[in-house]
Formats: sequence, structure tokens, C-alpha cells
Amino acid sequence: MSHITLAQYHPSFERQLGDFHLPQDQLQFTSMPLDKIHSPSISKDTSHVIILLDDEPVGYFALEKGEKLSKYSSNPNARLLTSFSIDARHQGQGIAKNGLNQLPGFIKENLPDTNEVVLGVNKRNEAAISLYLKTGFTDEDEVYVGPKGPQHILHLKI
Repeated sequence: MSHITLAQYHPSFERQLGDFHLPQDQLQFTSMPLDKIHSPSISKDTSHVIILLDDEPVGYFALEKGEKLSKYSSNPNARLLTSFSIDARHQGQGIAKNGLNQLPGFIKENLPDTNEVVLGVNKRNEAAISLYLKTGFTDEDEVYVGPKGPQHILHLKI
């Protein structure tokens, strides 16, 4: 049985994350892990989280603070989940769901000052909306109109 865990980003994951593959239709909704990790515009207190399958990086997301968060939430103790992705070769195996189900425990252990995670998911990305709702996020009928169209704002209380 495969073992899925969440881990803070470490430079030792760099080579494997460089081999990350996402289909073109998903890149409209997310970004490649290394592009996000090395982006000069990202807040310094962002937590980069790697989803590991038997210690191999197969997924990624960021938990951001700062200016971007304020577009989605007024909660000073929230984090904004961005750039969630699973390597194309590992999609459809329940890894995303398993990883997201571990998120509250990961946050309690690594970001104890955080009491909520918020995210914006494009209204056209029905698969992602379904996944987030199945893993404890709630839709409070808030919408943020971003550069790629309207997004549902979803909340996960920690």
C-alpha cells in the first residue's frame, strides 16, 4: 500500500519537481511547482507544501499570507491555498484527496497560528470544486473575480 504524506518544501526535492508534468488544460488553473517556489513575487512567509507518495514528490501547493490573501479573506490568521497540482502521471489515484485530508493536521503541526485555509477555485474547474468540498472545504457563496474569470472562495476551518 502506498504511503502519502505532506512535507515542507526542501531543496532536495528540486530535481524531481523539475520533472513535474501537467497537461495543458490544467495549466490554465495552476502553475508548475518550481515556477511558484522560485517566483520573486511570492510572499517570503509562504509555506511550500509537497505531497509525497512513498517519499517521492508527486504534488504541490502553496499556503500564502500577505497581500494576495486579503482579496479572499479578512481573517489575519488565514492562509491562502494556491497552485494545487498533482503530477499528471499520478492523477486519478486519490492522492489529492488523501493529501488534502491531511491538511488540518499538517497546519496544526507546522503553522499553529493558522486557523483557516481559504482558496479561490475557477468556476469552470468542476473537478477541483468537487475535490475541495469532499475534503472539508465549505462554499459560503463568495465569489472573487480574478484574471482568469470568476472563482468560488472556499473555506476550511482548522
